[in-house]
Amino acid sequence: QINLSVIRQYVDYLINKQNVKNVFVNGTTGEGLSLNIQERKQLAEEWMCQGKDKLDHVIIHVGALSLPESQELARHAAAIGASGIAVIAPFFFKPTNKGELIAFLQKIASEAAAVPFYYYHIPPLTGVKIRVEELLDGIKEQIPTFQGVKFSDTDLLDLAQCINKNEREQLAFLYGVDEQLLSALAIGADGAVGSTYNYLGRKTNLMLQAFAKPDLALARKYQFLTGEFLNFVIKLGFGVAETKAVMTFVSGIPMGPPRLPLVDASEEFIVKAKAKLDSIVWPDGD
Repeated sequence: QINLSVIRQYVDYLINKQNVKNVFVNGTTGEGLSLNIQERKQLAEEWMCQGKDKLDHVIIHVGALSLPESQELARHAAAIGASGIAVIAPFFFKPTNKGELIAFLQKIASEAAAVPFYYYHIPPLTGVKIRVEELLDGIKEQIPTFQGVKFSDTDLLDLAQCINKNEREQLAFLYGVDEQLLSALAIGADGAVGSTYNYLGRKTNLMLQAFAKPDLALARKYQFLTGEFLNFVIKLGFGVAETKAVMTFVSGIPMGPPRLPLVDASEEFIVKAKAKLDSIVWPDGD
């Protein structure tokens, strides 16, 4: 079941401990697609309520397999004052071309006509492999609120072409593969949305600062150490349940178990992951 009572503590933790002031609600790590409409609305409302005057941006993922449900969630996000909405491609009956995908997204975006709209590109989970470079061509005409993309794919050529083509559009490209963020920054990504920033947000912010200086050697150290941890846990089996377990032992906030078909992280995983994270010596001495 969803646990609304921890969200206030969660918001304060993200801001004070991780220097993270923007959230992406009901996405992959939040198991948004495993929740019913009412649960998704309750979570969105609680994040908006607890984040008021504290968080800079609350982007709410409103994608669903059912178009009417997605439209209902978009209207709700607009009504509660979300900073933006995002939508993944439908992944059972899949759009087979750009026109079908844009038509689906447009029907949702138009229900929240004053809210910035982001396409959530995550082909490893949706199986929809329409390249974003192709999608961008003409999308703004059909979706005037189109603001950018949460790009959760390893195809950096596609990302680079998007950024190269759309410099004048002032779109935002938020990268979603945490272990490759530095590579995405180098080709012009504007920011990141990812699960590791829940517990490695401060380290990632230090990497962003180093990149901006630019001190690429220092930025690489942070990226390599994040990668070292992720490489270790991926070999143990690293999914949403394991991410919740890591976040729980780092933050002290009980993230709870996942919903079936996902199953709890094993005790063995928790012990090994904690030991690995504790063993990392970061450049800032922590």
